[in-house]
Amino acid sequence: MSDTPGAPTPALELRGITKRFGEVLANDCVDLTLYPGEIHALVGENGAGKTTLMRILFGMYRADAGTVKLDGQAVEFHRPSDAIRAGIGMVHQHFMLVPSFTVAENVVLGAEPHRGGGYSAQAAAAAIAPVAERLGVTVDPDAIVGDLSVATQQKLEIMKVLYRGARVIVLDEPTAVLTPAETRELFVLLRRLAVEEQAAIVFISHKLREVFEIADRITVLRQGRTVESLRARDATTEGVVAAMTGRGDVNLGRVARDHRIAEAPMLRVSALATGAAAHDAALAGVSFTVRPGEIVGVAGVEGNGQSALVEALVGQADATAGDVALDGESIVGQSVSARRDRGLSFVPEDRQREGIPMNGSVLEGLAAGKIRRVTRWPWLSRALPRATREWASGLVDRHRIRTASIDTRCAYLSGGNQQKIVIARELEETPKLLVLSQPTRGVDLGAIDFIYERIIDAAAAGSAVLLISADLDELLRLSDRILVMYEGEIVAEEQAEATSRELLGVHMVGAGTTGEES
Repeated sequence: MSDTPGAPTPALELRGITKRFGEVLANDCVDLTLYPGEIHALVGENGAGKTTLMRILFGMYRADAGTVKLDGQAVEFHRPSDAIRAGIGMVHQHFMLVPSFTVAENVVLGAEPHRGGGYSAQAAAAAIAPVAERLGVTVDPDAIVGDLSVATQQKLEIMKVLYRGARVIVLDEPTAVLTPAETRELFVLLRRLAVEEQAAIVFISHKLREVFEIADRITVLRQGRTVESLRARDATTEGVVAAMTGRGDVNLGRVARDHRIAEAPMLRVSALATGAAAHDAALAGVSFTVRPGEIVGVAGVEGNGQSALVEALVGQADATAGDVALDGESIVGQSVSARRDRGLSFVPEDRQREGIPMNGSVLEGLAAGKIRRVTRWPWLSRALPRATREWASGLVDRHRIRTASIDTRCAYLSGGNQQKIVIARELEETPKLLVLSQPTRGVDLGAIDFIYERIIDAAAAGSAVLLISADLDELLRLSDRILVMYEGEIVAEEQAEATSRELLGVHMVGAGTTGEES
């Protein structure tokens, strides 16, 4: 499909879209054309302008300049309800479902069919049945959404936008929490919508392997501008990455490792169990080891015990049974600070809530939680502000943290630079054990490359590294071994270089053979 004579009328055209937030130019004359029956990938690093562009399309922001056209006619949306009425639907990365509501209640919420002057469960079930049939989805309209799998909830989000008559569908990171098998199911569904219903689909993702698998065309944004728009079959991964980053040296393969792994474990977890938690599965007798120099990955569908494991290791939650030994000594019952003093460092999943003081300075983020060793006498780090500032400035330089100064508020930095503050702080002194939870979530490709280097450097210096990640490609690129969690247990262990995304995906849904602890 192209903008040539005889081509079909675009379902959507964005022309010259410009949007400023104060001095920040978020979108700079951005162009995007989407045709009926097309799956169009929109890619770019964080801050490239993807989110702003889609929020303008969905009526959440007003453009300062430019034109939006639907089916060749100029439109202007003042609020999301305007976009919905015009046939635009958005499926957000974080689901907008009410867990305690039924399937039918969620799908029709805000656009309920009424019978006899009030809400009717039977009418709602009847109203969503044709949508489910169009998608080829079998779902109980009376099922409680909170009891359903993540993959089914994703399908409900698509049902919601179709129920409201969407012809243009925007999906923001739709595979972020799906297994490989669930991702394939989603892609079959999206292709059916494009081919059979001539839906026009915008697919936003940072997973380039999936972009090339599903997309017909790819548009790349960088620093608020459209820098490339081409057919997926004419593009290469290396070319798209170069367009996204402006660099040609980003490593996309397995990260090189040449250091040795010690024999004796640094971390030994034995039959670890925790109580029930509202946010995650309880641990049910988890056992494994991590050796100095080794990177052990943990995979699993969200909610299968990964968060409970992290909390039990770092001291945020109590164990009900079992033991956690660090360098040969039990740390069960010790506080978070005591475990840190023993050599445990932790990069949390949510950097903005747990990692850094968003309203504090870069200096405060770097120094949080520790008395820093800036001279031979550690207590002088508090007594000598100049020495402390020099130490912080050195960290900023070594970790390539882009900031105007160490006094800049953390909130003003990009996600990648915020994460670098956490990484710099936790790796300042080589930890015995480094626990990383989703260390590159929401981080640019360039920053990911640098963070991977720091993780490898820590392992090479003798740290035992436990990497919890929802990104299977990340686990395969970095890990020596990969543990798979399901319903609070470790159900499989695989050597990273000898396994695949598909096999890990099988284990993640509770199938496959349980591995042996090593």
